[in-house]
Amino acid sequence: MLTIILGSFALVVRVTFARSLHQELTDKLMVLAQAAATDLEAEDGRLRVESDEVPATPTQALQWFDVQGAFVSQQGNYVVTLPLDPGQPVQTQTSPHPIQAVTIPIYAEDGGTLIGYVRASESLEDLHGDLRRLDWGLAGGVILALSLSGVGGIWLTRQAMQPIEDSFRRLQQFTADASHELRNPLMAIESNAAVALKYPEGLRETHIKKFRAIASATAQMTALTEDLLMLARTDQTPNIKQDIINLKTILENLFQLYTPHANAKQIRLKLQSSDRLEVRGDAVQLTRLLTNLIDNALRYTQEKGTVNIEGIRERNVVLIHVQDTGIGINSEQLKHIFDRFWRADQARSYSSGGFGLGLAIAQGIAQRHGGLITVSSQPGVGSCFTVRLPAIG
Repeated sequence: MLTIILGSFALVVRVTFARSLHQELTDKLMVLAQAAATDLEAEDGRLRVESDEVPATPTQALQWFDVQGAFVSQQGNYVVTLPLDPGQPVQTQTSPHPIQAVTIPIYAEDGGTLIGYVRASESLEDLHGDLRRLDWGLAGGVILALSLSGVGGIWLTRQAMQPIEDSFRRLQQFTADASHELRNPLMAIESNAAVALKYPEGLRETHIKKFRAIASATAQMTALTEDLLMLARTDQTPNIKQDIINLKTILENLFQLYTPHANAKQIRLKLQSSDRLEVRGDAVQLTRLLTNLIDNALRYTQEKGTVNIEGIRERNVVLIHVQDTGIGINSEQLKHIFDRFWRADQARSYSSGGFGLGLAIAQGIAQRHGGLITVSSQPGVGSCFTVRLPAIG
């Protein structure tokens, strides 16, 4: 907006100044032509320029013409080569030299009879030079103003954002501290509920159901605190490890880990992986990224479905595809799929064990490793999550 305002201001100044210079030049040439008109006289039907003493600068010129427009005489070097046009008092020539001319009629002193025309002209090089200097001055002023406003805007933005950043950092620290402190009481609740369920003697059936509900809720709370702690650590840690990681090894380990779970749900879990899948990063975080994607695919794939994991390398990029034949996601919901705590009405719910943090964590890890996760999905057909990470080697 500031650029538009300054640019508009500079354009108005430039146009106004150019018109003023042209009008001033026109007025000056008009005075010169009127002075030169007195030097043309008619004797015996012939026109004669009475005197050569005409007030003119080296960049000006004068031309005299008869009533029919025939050339009579001239003075100066910067003359206009355009044909005389009495109906156009002001003429501008662009080549071979930029020249502006003013033409006025000459009348006889006795009866006011038209006897000819005089055309005064002047080079526009000085005027164009003034306009060029004006353009450079305006451009320099606009650039300087934008630079100063940019520096000032950055400084003001930092000053305004500082309290927000401090508040955000305190919120991150609170989330990390709260998640960490919740671990111990949740572990105590979980262990006591597990002991009660392990030795149900003397407990009523209703009590057993309550302890199972407590154990289930505790497991969900534990998973939530672990996710929150992971997000807090991911946001707070500016740098990551730069170890050389072969994603093929991680994929094979996860395939062995999730195969029993997939078999229990009657889901076909398949793995296809290339050998050269080396990337730089943190093995723990990359494992968490792939774990979240595989767990998400198995969770929303129905029985007798298929989850296909594929790791390939294309030039300088490692691609990991996790494709399922699950319930899919509507196109209008795909833009929210990586938002924290977002759950689609049908695709995500607390009852399915998700809190809407798994994909957000995975995307954050991918971005911190210089990569990105994209998704394509069709309801009733399935989804395909693609991880793109910069390869090495």
